[in-house]
Amino acid sequence: MNDTKILNKAADNIRILAASMVEKAKSGHPGGAMGGADFVNTLFAEFMVYDPSDGSWINRDRFFLDPGHMSPMLYGVLTLAGKYTLEELKQFRQWGSSTPGHPEADLVHGIENTSGPLGQGHTMAVGAAIAERFFVARFGDWMSHKTYAFISDGGIQEEISQGAGRIAGFLGLSNLIMFYDSNDIQLSTDTDAVTHEDTVAKYRAWNWNVLEIDGNNADEIRGALLEAQQEKSRPTLIIGKTIMGKGAVSENNQSYERKCSTHGQPLTAAGASISKTIEHLGGNPEEPFVIFPEVQKLYAERRIELEKIVAKRKAEQFAWEKENPGKAILLHQYFSGKVPDIDYKSIVHKPDVATRVASSDVLGVFGEQIGNMIVSSADLANSDKTDGFLKKTHAFINGDFTGAFLQAGVSELTMAAIMNGMALHGGIIPACGTFFVFSDYMKPAVRLAALMEVPVKYVWTHDAFRVGEDGPTHQPVEQEAQIRLLEQLKNHHGRNSVLVLRPADSAETTVAWKLAMENIYTPTALILSRQNVKDLPAISGDRYQEALQAAKGAYIIMKDENPDVVLVANGSEVSTLVATAPLLRENGIKIQIVSAPSEGLFFNQSKEYQESVIPSHLPVFGLTAGLPSSMYRLVGKNGVVWGLDHFGNSAPYKVLDEKFGFTTENVLHQVKMLLNK
Repeated sequence: MNDTKILNKAADNIRILAASMVEKAKSGHPGGAMGGADFVNTLFAEFMVYDPSDGSWINRDRFFLDPGHMSPMLYGVLTLAGKYTLEELKQFRQWGSSTPGHPEADLVHGIENTSGPLGQGHTMAVGAAIAERFFVARFGDWMSHKTYAFISDGGIQEEISQGAGRIAGFLGLSNLIMFYDSNDIQLSTDTDAVTHEDTVAKYRAWNWNVLEIDGNNADEIRGALLEAQQEKSRPTLIIGKTIMGKGAVSENNQSYERKCSTHGQPLTAAGASISKTIEHLGGNPEEPFVIFPEVQKLYAERRIELEKIVAKRKAEQFAWEKENPGKAILLHQYFSGKVPDIDYKSIVHKPDVATRVASSDVLGVFGEQIGNMIVSSADLANSDKTDGFLKKTHAFINGDFTGAFLQAGVSELTMAAIMNGMALHGGIIPACGTFFVFSDYMKPAVRLAALMEVPVKYVWTHDAFRVGEDGPTHQPVEQEAQIRLLEQLKNHHGRNSVLVLRPADSAETTVAWKLAMENIYTPTALILSRQNVKDLPAISGDRYQEALQAAKGAYIIMKDENPDVVLVANGSEVSTLVATAPLLRENGIKIQIVSAPSEGLFFNQSKEYQESVIPSHLPVFGLTAGLPSSMYRLVGKNGVVWGLDHFGNSAPYKVLDEKFGFTTENVLHQVKMLLNK
């Protein structure tokens, strides 16, 4: 046990570094970072288990920061732990630095998750905690480790916290320990201006172990963490009452703590004195970027302790692997990110099925052959057809993680963020399903998945107005255009930030899943139909082999010699174009029909390939059940798009096809008009 005076000195060191980073950058959030320093310091100095020389060690404890604006606190404690240099702290919020304004996942520096949008960080922690329980159930207690989360008043208020709290308590995630930095201050108000809720009662009602402490008292923090370590059946919430801007003083050395103004701006801009504050905390205003000698010693001694702990745990793993060689092979395969070896061609579908049903067929195979896949659904498994996977396993329940399915309940955003946490934990292939129109609820987590470059798979069904009688509330119109914007957006490595695939038939659905599983670099969205669709003709006699061309994003499925027009679609609309082909030919119009499940992949191809599939000298007709804008890049300057520029209506989908012009007769009419122009 460390001397409390040394712990307090280290926490003050973090406060100085945090305030100085923000001051130098002339931008940031010092107040919360200064208040939360005691907890993160005690956690990292005495409890967090990680490999100082290997940030990706699979059996490390994980720390998930929810309030990303408190990054100076995290960068500060990780600097004491040897993960950052003082020079890197001086580059806070600057171009090309490793210390951005809000943390981005970076295991080299000990950052487990990208955080910023409040509520998502601790929900990712729930996903990581589920992943840990999943592996313990398969490989044994030697894989046990803790997941720590840090949440603020804002994160507690975000709606996603309800889903995270409910699911963690329901599943009894005793390996999850969350600190609530309750400082009663928000960015623009005190918390009592917006809420009087009983947080203790709320979390206890969700089956959490709730502890209340002075969050700036190292002894109480240690005691709470020790108690949380012993909890066997519930997640633990440690509510720590902390002081916003702890240690801040004015120019005349009067306390400047508990001020709303210190939340989101440098201390000087807030009215405090940075130099006096640094002096008050024991530092040198002329040289604030310093680690005190006694603090260096504290963390050097912790490093030696960690090296011994890690060596012991790795020895336990080695002994287990020697006794369980078959399971050891699986374990290393799971954490390697290696693509599962699946014979996709052998997967059988009934003729002319909905692509959601074809997806279910594929998921059924995954359920039998992929041991590290976890699938979830937001109370729609029997409709989004993720139950194809569920039928081969069973859902998680409190105390039993031998299954591989998460019944998330009606909580799409929570589910998506949990999937992100599973992916960040490592070793898991996460997939989740709901109706495509409800992807609107998921977008914040999808965007973070894209930024973090985690390969979560989204199964979005009921892809168009052909949901029919459910009406416009359930009929996606603008959703495809929205997700394809992320397909156009590049991530930090220059890749399309999301792979979007809207397959046209069962064979393309199989290939879409193949591409999704092979995509270990970014999230993948599969957009699937509710209604049955006609299988596309197999020119060569092998439809699956032809559908493999979907890997190029778009490919020719039907072509006349010297075509007059190119017709392009994806998903259900491709079969409409194929059905129109005889009418076009009867009218003397020669055609080239293109299926384009992924415009992102298509525009990654060579200019020569693009030109061969959609020649720039020919007129192009695009057909989409969504906003026409989703196909503008494909049809180009010589093209037109027939789509929806309005909400849908309640009616059987065949009636809507007729009313909205998604018929062979209207396609013929529109193409004639295009050619007459």
